[in-house]
Order: sequence, then structure tokens, then C-alpha cells
Amino acid sequence: MKKADVKIVNVASVPQRSPFRYPGGKTWLIPVVRKWLRQSNEPKKLIEPFAGGGIVGLTTAFERLADSVLMVELDPEVAAVWETIIYGNHESLAEQIFCFDLTNEHANKILQKTDKTIEEQAFSTIIKNRIFHGGIITKGSGRIKNGENGKGIKSRWYPKTLRDRILAIGHIKKKLEFVKGDAFEEMEKLKNNTDCYFFIDPPYTVAGRRLYTYFEIDHNELFALTAHLKGKFMMTYDDTEEIRALANKYNLGFRTIPMKTTHHIQKNEIIISDNFNWWK
Repeated sequence: MKKADVKIVNVASVPQRSPFRYPGGKTWLIPVVRKWLRQSNEPKKLIEPFAGGGIVGLTTAFERLADSVLMVELDPEVAAVWETIIYGNHESLAEQIFCFDLTNEHANKILQKTDKTIEEQAFSTIIKNRIFHGGIITKGSGRIKNGENGKGIKSRWYPKTLRDRILAIGHIKKKLEFVKGDAFEEMEKLKNNTDCYFFIDPPYTVAGRRLYTYFEIDHNELFALTAHLKGKFMMTYDDTEEIRALANKYNLGFRTIPMKTTHHIQKNEIIISDNFNWWK
């Protein structure tokens, strides 16, 4: 194992593509992802089996770093957003966000509605993601109260920015595929494809329970499946003894990389890959 020779990335220097404020998002890792995807000029398909906010898949499509992108997400609230943008009327969603008068009363009306259509669920998810602390939409998360400069729930509500991001995705959505489903099943289907590049960013062992609804996964099984992929892969994890042990168990090389949390605390994460020739 070698330490990273990269500096902490200022996320403001990376184009913001996602409509989500996603806990555990990988905007800070984009410069490294670019290097990884550019290791070969051969045709490739990016697979993002734990899509979440989708920043890697979106960046890949916008910057033409792969020929196509497959995003997979199990959480039905998050999935509704991607289904609507990629396969539904993304323009309608964008305008609905832009025209929405955000108040607690109006938000309650949207969030408390039952039997939502996919489009209604997408709009509800965007609202929840924007007005809850840290963008965390899992059960038990609370709303922003005071927020920035006393703006309360409007602290992270940027309707024009959200509209523009969704409309921009609409221009490249022909390059995107989306599956609402299980990451393991989709990886299993594609494990023998040599032209697939798998960006694997699972719920982390420590923070996953707090951040995500579907946080429970079999980490040993994920390592075992990843070790059998015929394509290239990059897997990210928190730097723990458990994860280092799993990497060693399956003879997977790894590097550490520095990052800053949303609270500006510096920490290391682990990058696991089939090779590190691109790391130089």
C-alpha cells in the first residue's frame, strides 16, 4: 500500500452536475476518476452500481470519458429522480422546481402526499434532499431550522441552479441508462464484460447507517464479486482495518487518498482498483 501523492481537491473547482446534495458524494474525487477512466482509449461503458447523487456517471457523460453510462440505485426515492430525468419529462420537473414557492407549509403538502407518481416522488425527493440537514433523506433526519443567515429551509434551495442542472442533464441523457435495482445483481450480469469500468461507491461501514436508507450490504460479498470482475474497477471506502483486511483477503491493491469532510475535517479514504498504472 502506498500513500496518495495527490492533494485535497477543492470541490469548487469541479463542475457541479448533480441535482442532489448527496451525503458521501464523490465530487472531490472527480480529478482521480478522470485519470482512471483515461487509462485506456478503448471503447468503454461506465457502471455506477451505487449511483446515489450520480456525480461520477454525470461527469463521465458530460466530459465524454466513456461511450455510455449505466447508473443503478436501489433507494426508490432517489431512483424516482433519475427515472424522471432520464426516461420521463425532465423539463417539467425542472420548471416545477423553478416555480415552487418553498415554505414549510408547501413542503409538507408535497412530502405528506400518499400514492405519489414517479414524477411526484422525484419532486418530493428533491425538496426533502434540499431542506433536510446535510441532504440526508433517510428516516430520522431532520429539517434545517436556522440555516445560513437565518434563511431556514431556503438555505439550500437554489431553484434556478437546480433547473439548469436538470435541463443540462437532459441534453446528454441519451448517453445514460438507469436501473432501479440491486447493485450486486447488476454487477453480476456484467462481471464478464471486459469493456466495463465499474465505479463502486457503496454505503460505508461506519457512516452508512446514519446517511442512507439502504445501508446494509454484505461487504465481504461485494469484495468477492469485485475480485471476479473482468473489466476495470475503482472502489472507494472509508479507511478502516476491516476494509484493509478485506482488500488483503481478496488480493486487491489499494491506495489512500486525503479528503475533507463537510465539517472541514481531514481524513483518508481508500481507493481499491484492479491496477494502479493510471495512478502515476
